[in-house]
Amino acid sequence: MSRRRFLRRSVKATTAVAVGSFGYAWRIEPHWVEIVRRPLPLADLSPGLIGKRIVQISDIHAGPVVDQRWLVDVMEQVAELEPDLIALTGDFMTCLGEESIPKALEAIDALPRAPLGAFAVMGNHDYGRGFRQHRIADKLGNELQRRQIRVLSNEVADIEGLQVAGVDDLWSRRFAPERMLNDLDGDSPAIALCHNPDGADHAAWHRFQGWILAGHTHGGQCKAPFFRPPIVPVRNKRYYAGEYDLGPGRRMYVNRGLGYLRRIRFNVRPELTVFTLSAV
Repeated sequence: MSRRRFLRRSVKATTAVAVGSFGYAWRIEPHWVEIVRRPLPLADLSPGLIGKRIVQISDIHAGPVVDQRWLVDVMEQVAELEPDLIALTGDFMTCLGEESIPKALEAIDALPRAPLGAFAVMGNHDYGRGFRQHRIADKLGNELQRRQIRVLSNEVADIEGLQVAGVDDLWSRRFAPERMLNDLDGDSPAIALCHNPDGADHAAWHRFQGWILAGHTHGGQCKAPFFRPPIVPVRNKRYYAGEYDLGPGRRMYVNRGLGYLRRIRFNVRPELTVFTLSAV
């Protein structure tokens, strides 16, 4: 084979791989949901809660970019996971103002009812342009409450002895973990919802014992195999996806989310997480 022919074939092969990879990252992986199943051990968990399932849903980003029909279909399929409790960790929509609230609510309306309830915290995108328009997040939150989804704004709910806590978004100027942590009973098991994993580095958490469920990062959306994603919207770059040990008695799980700001994912599939409660 001549050198010219070899180079021509190499260019064609490289082009084909590039085009195929782009097509996969654009058309296939953004909607190829991975169901991640894992235990969630908690100290002092009551026997009646052992084996119960918590489904975490994060970053659905309903709005102008994410395919709405696909999003509703995924929400409907959550019923197949048989959740006992649903945890929604923010970024229900992508918006400038209130324009995406109807799409976010259409997706949420497709979720099944969970026997132990559904709980939510707001994400930065739920606050609209600049991430600080409180009236937008409040309107969405009121609509979620009407649908029996309890929005936790730096507060704690008790579910049969399990404390489910939630903090408002780190970038919203409403982030106040110390208020929530002051209301926690240190002798009871606890799970905290915190949209942005950077929020878990706040000094107030040193008293917290239990799990923090977060989202926000989308797992970086694209990364090469065996490497960290090059772009992650957090200050602490080690937080991009999966489980993290934050110190004695405290762990965090970062969900890769369902939606996207740009329709592209590579080696970072969208995720629904199913936690099974277990005793330590």
